[in-house]
Amino acid sequence: MRHVTQEGPDLIKRFEGFRSTVYICPAGYPTIGYGHLVRDHETFETISQEEAEALLRINVESAERAVLRLTKVPLTDGQFDALVSFTYNLGSEALQCSTLRRKVNCQTHGEVPDQLMR
Repeated sequence: MRHVTQEGPDLIKRFEGFRSTVYICPAGYPTIGYGHLVRDHETFETISQEEAEALLRINVESAERAVLRLTKVPLTDGQFDALVSFTYNLGSEALQCSTLRRKVNCQTHGEVPDQLMR
């Protein structure tokens, strides 16, 4: 299975930021660490950066699998990292239904940055 480069998790960390306590993300969900969505069976008071990085790795692996499943064309490392970051942040359902995915799979690369900014 393909994996993100080190720049992938670094990109996610930069966009998400670190929070040691649970907060409500802009979409209205309880979140902790580097944007980890707190599941119903999880309880957190606080989290260390090391614990947050472990959750980040697990969540990135899930996002990687989704990108691999939903893209049908070869991707550069940077393209793959960006799509994994997008999927990490918005979820595999968002990627699956997105114009972004359609543009990637049609290889209309010039239109992808605008889609990422949406």
